[in-house]
Amino acid sequence: MGKVSYNAIERRIDALETAHGHYNRLQEQIASLDIKKHIAAVYEPVHDDVTEGKHTFYNLPGGRGSGKSSYIGLEIVNQIMKDETRLSNALVVRKYAVTLRGSVFSQIQWAIDTLGVSDRWHSTVTPMQYVFETGQTIRLTGLDDPQKLKSLKPVKGYFRFLWLEEFSEITGEPELRNLQQSVMRGGGRFTVFRSFNPPISSANWANMYIDRPDERSLTIRTNYLQIPLEWLGQPFIDEAERLKTINPKAYEHEYLGFPVGNGSEVFPNLEIREITDKEIEGFLWIYQGLDFGWAVDPLCFLRMAYDARKETIYFLDELYQTHVSNQKAAEWIMGKGYHEYAVTCDAAEPKSITDLRDHGILAQACYKRPGAVEYRIRWLQHKEIVIDPKRTPNAYREFSRYSYMVDKTTGELLSQLPDKDNHSIDACAYGLNRLIFSRETTA
Repeated sequence: MGKVSYNAIERRIDALETAHGHYNRLQEQIASLDIKKHIAAVYEPVHDDVTEGKHTFYNLPGGRGSGKSSYIGLEIVNQIMKDETRLSNALVVRKYAVTLRGSVFSQIQWAIDTLGVSDRWHSTVTPMQYVFETGQTIRLTGLDDPQKLKSLKPVKGYFRFLWLEEFSEITGEPELRNLQQSVMRGGGRFTVFRSFNPPISSANWANMYIDRPDERSLTIRTNYLQIPLEWLGQPFIDEAERLKTINPKAYEHEYLGFPVGNGSEVFPNLEIREITDKEIEGFLWIYQGLDFGWAVDPLCFLRMAYDARKETIYFLDELYQTHVSNQKAAEWIMGKGYHEYAVTCDAAEPKSITDLRDHGILAQACYKRPGAVEYRIRWLQHKEIVIDPKRTPNAYREFSRYSYMVDKTTGELLSQLPDKDNHSIDACAYGLNRLIFSRETTA
């Protein structure tokens, strides 16, 4: 074996000392991080509680602009980096995987950038995750396939942190238990964040679940009024105040995070009254939707007006009938003179849409993706809906009776929507499709 020169040994020592010095500087950088510089004062007690490990579950219901997701993203990134055992990982969950990239994935990246440590993390989309330089990960997944949760496991350590974003999207308590049991294993200490905008009904299972006394849980309700103005911007404040003026109930739910409904009704925001011909003459924006049917399920065409200034929807006319062919539906629309406006239809019926076009109707397909039904419902819940039972009796019946499903064991309202007696609801959502999925409006 050849001799090693003293110069080579000295170079190795210098390299080790340089690497050690670099490592110490990185550790000093992490130790000096103070996320309180980046979170609203309302979340400082929560941060202290998490750091001291006083609770396992942190329920964060809040209105729009309350900063809850920003806080949680910062907390998870911060806690993982400061874990000296290097065994802490995080799992971030939403109901539908397709919603991850535009929400929590971006939120984690923002947190990493805000803390000034983007050079120490790298991300991948498949699988969707962020990896720290130590190998610790923040993994993101949807609940589309619950069986996948059981096979998810970090390379080392365990999922100490679990973030359930849009917690109320989970169908009910059984699904929640299955999720938590699948993830909370293999470690001694866990921290679970549940963030969501409270569902409109106070009887919803998620609202009731976090209100139960539980010594393992800390619940804090927040809204935009507790966030610094400069973080939100004046346009955000102006929009909140505008809604407060024109629709106080929607403001309380959307911005303050209060459940404003008391029962199982999906639409507590209905105004039942006469809509006069003179009133209709003044409407500038007309929207039309169509839900196809045939035998047991009726075909439903719904004509609507929308007043953006008042954020109010008006139901003007309907066709609601079984055994109606596409040709007959087109003839009815033409006979009413409604063919001058486009009709947005169920995207699952491309052949029927072609039939309508062949008969002179400006038919187009609606936008669909996983979670679209729930999103459309939330959007509609934040608007005033004016219904004249004489003009649209079937829409009146379906909207006024549409209720959340009930857990047969506990009697609690689930977040699940029944897929029956909702033809006019679908037609309404299709017709307003362009508004609902516009970047200028949110649910």
